[in-house]
Amino acid sequence: MKVLYVCSEALPFAASGGLADVAGSLPQAIRLRLVGCRIVLPLYDSIPQEMRENMRFVTSLSVPVAWRRQYCGVFEAKVNGVIYYLLDNQYYFKRQGMYGHYDDAERFAFFSRAVLEMLPCIGFKPDVIHANDWQSALVPLYYSLFYATREGFENIKTVFTIHNIQYQGKYGMELMEDVLGVPSDAWQLVEYDGCLNFMKAGIETADRVTTVSPTYAKEILDPWFSWGLDPILRAREWKLSGILNGIDTQGYNPDTDADVFENYTAETVLAGKAANKKALQERLHLPVRSDVPMIGMVTRLASHKGLDLVKYAADELLKKDVQLVILGSGEWVYENFFRELQKQYPEKFCYCVGFVPELARKIYAAADIFLMPSKSEPCGLAQMVACRYGTLPVVRETGGLKDSIHDCGDGEGFGFTFKTYNAGDMLAAVDRALGVYENKQDLALLRARCMAEDFSWGRSANAYIRMYKALLKGAQ
Repeated sequence: MKVLYVCSEALPFAASGGLADVAGSLPQAIRLRLVGCRIVLPLYDSIPQEMRENMRFVTSLSVPVAWRRQYCGVFEAKVNGVIYYLLDNQYYFKRQGMYGHYDDAERFAFFSRAVLEMLPCIGFKPDVIHANDWQSALVPLYYSLFYATREGFENIKTVFTIHNIQYQGKYGMELMEDVLGVPSDAWQLVEYDGCLNFMKAGIETADRVTTVSPTYAKEILDPWFSWGLDPILRAREWKLSGILNGIDTQGYNPDTDADVFENYTAETVLAGKAANKKALQERLHLPVRSDVPMIGMVTRLASHKGLDLVKYAADELLKKDVQLVILGSGEWVYENFFRELQKQYPEKFCYCVGFVPELARKIYAAADIFLMPSKSEPCGLAQMVACRYGTLPVVRETGGLKDSIHDCGDGEGFGFTFKTYNAGDMLAAVDRALGVYENKQDLALLRARCMAEDFSWGRSANAYIRMYKALLKGAQ
C-alpha cells in the first residue's frame, strides 16, 4: 500500500501550527509499519538554504490553473527515511509568510492541481491520497473531475482530514471559473452559502473524511462547533470518523530533552521536577519555593482556548497559594490583561510573551499542574506533552481533550476534567488537582500514570492504516 500525504506545511521544512507537527510525524510512523508514505508540500521562500542544498531536482511541469498554465518545479528531499516532494513556483510561494495573501485561493488551487500533475513523474503511484485542511481540499475535487478516468490515475482513493473546521477557505464565486477552473456543472460541489468553500469541496468529494479526535468528529455535527458546515457533514456522516493525534514521544522526552534544566525519568520525577521548578522560578524572578504548586499554560491567546475563564477566575485563583506561569501570544485583549495581572501579582504570576519553544519545554518540566480549559479543541497536543513530563493536566471535556485525558475520579485516570464552560467548574477542577498536590503519595501515583500513558504516533498510525485498508478493500 502506498500513501501520498498532501499538506500545506510539514516539519522540518515549514510550520505555523499543529498541522506541521502531524505531517512531520504521522507519515514516519506509517512508514515504520511497512506502508509506503510520502509527503508533498509547497516550496516556500522561508525554507532555509541549508535544507534546499539537500534537495534533488526531479522535473518541471506545466500545471493548468483554470485557462492558463503555470510552471512547477518538483524537488525531492529525504528526512528520517521519509521522502518529501516540494513544489516550486516563485510567483506563488516566494513570499513572506505561508498564508494570508490576497490570492491564497489561486495559490492553493495551483498547489492542489500540481500535486496530481506530478504523479506520473515521480515513479510513485499512491493507492491513497490523503489531503489535509482547506489548503489541499481541492485535491479530491480535482481528482474526481479531471483525473479519475485518466490512464495511470485509476483506482486512487482520497481521504480528507479536517484539523480545524473554523478555517474553511471561503472566497467569492467569481473565482470559480477564472481561478479554480471548475466547470459549471460541478459548481455545487464547491459552492456553499453563496461563496466558494474549499473545505466543503473536500468533504463532498473525498472517499473518507476524518478529524483529529473522535469527540471532535461528533462535535462538528453540531452548529455550535461546525462554523456553518454541520448540514454538509450530517449529510456525509457515513464517511466521517475521528482519529486522535499523537505526539513525538522521542522529541518530547524529559530524560533526553536538551531544553529542560535537568533531565529526569519516571523513577526520578520527584527530584527532577523540583530542580526544574527551582530553575524556572529563578529565571522568571518568582519566589523560589519548593512547596508551592506551579500551574503552567502554553497556549495561543485566542478565545477558543478558554482564556475568558482564566480572566474571570484569575483573582480567585491567585488568592490561593500557587504560582501561575503563562507562555503565549495572540489577541491583544488577553496580552494586555495578563501584563496588567502580572503587575498586580508579581510574586505569583508571570506572563511570558510569544512562543519560545525552549521555554515551553521548561514550563512543561517545571509545572506541577497544566491548565487547558478550551472552549473547543479539535485535538490539542499540549495536554499530551504535559503528561509526558509528569505534569497533571486540568482540561475541559471537549474534542481531543476529552479523548486523551481521563479523570482520576474513577480511581484509574490521571488528570482532572470539567464539563461545562464555566469558571467555577474550572476552579473546582484546579482545586481537586491542588488537593492531590498536597498528598505526596497520590501525586506520585498520578505522575507515574501520566508518564506511562501512550500518546505515541504509533497508535494513530495503526488507526489510519486500518482505515486505508478498509477503504481499498471496499473498492475491490
